[in-house]
Amino acid sequence: MPSAGSDGAAARGPRLHCPLPLASGLSIALPPGAARHVQVLRLQPGAPITLFDGRGGEYEARVERMGRSDVQVEVGLHHAIEREAARQVHLALAVPANDRMDALVEKAAELGVASIQPLMAERSVLRLAGERAQKKQAHWQAIAVAACEQCGRNRVPEVHAVQALADWLDRSHEGGRWLLSPQPDAAPWTGSTAGEAVTVLSGPEGGFSPAEEQAARDRGWRPVRLGPRILRADTAPLAALAALVLAG
Repeated sequence: MPSAGSDGAAARGPRLHCPLPLASGLSIALPPGAARHVQVLRLQPGAPITLFDGRGGEYEARVERMGRSDVQVEVGLHHAIEREAARQVHLALAVPANDRMDALVEKAAELGVASIQPLMAERSVLRLAGERAQKKQAHWQAIAVAACEQCGRNRVPEVHAVQALADWLDRSHEGGRWLLSPQPDAAPWTGSTAGEAVTVLSGPEGGFSPAEEQAARDRGWRPVRLGPRILRADTAPLAALAALVLAG
């Protein structure tokens, strides 16, 4: 007997993101990524799965046919289930070194981030441009998809293309704009108005340069500090995201 999830919906097999317009009654071939997932799990015809296309809610579905390299499924009932945070929080951050960005994207997606903007700053250790930057963006987007499949989100946060900090700062940004800063004059963390959309700007290892920090301040970014300790480049944005999302 299927078990009930915390939102009251019955658990129906593995959850898969299907970036195709879904509708009850359709018979569709799963895209390659979702098809491989079903094959790896060795699901058989008749096995239940849950599909979501990112437009809201999720669908019951059943495997119809397993081919050598394709999987056909029948789309069933739609459930208007949303598990999004009450507040939209966008993260804009200088990409941390090594593979720390992978874990950061995964955890941010689980926590409910609305979008992620990777940035290149003066002190960034990892330098990305051109085809390499495009491949990294696709890789991080796939991590966000997998995190949503696991945690129950039905809307996938967008991981934007890598940009230079200076170029990104020159764009207009709506909602609250918070700059995570270790400087003594940065305001203590107090949270923000409930429900207000917020963009959190966070620096690389070693922080933003004085010129970069001043450029952000000149453009209306409010400097705030996360307590008396210096948090790592991959810790600070997640701490801010968790505090904002849990505060509602």
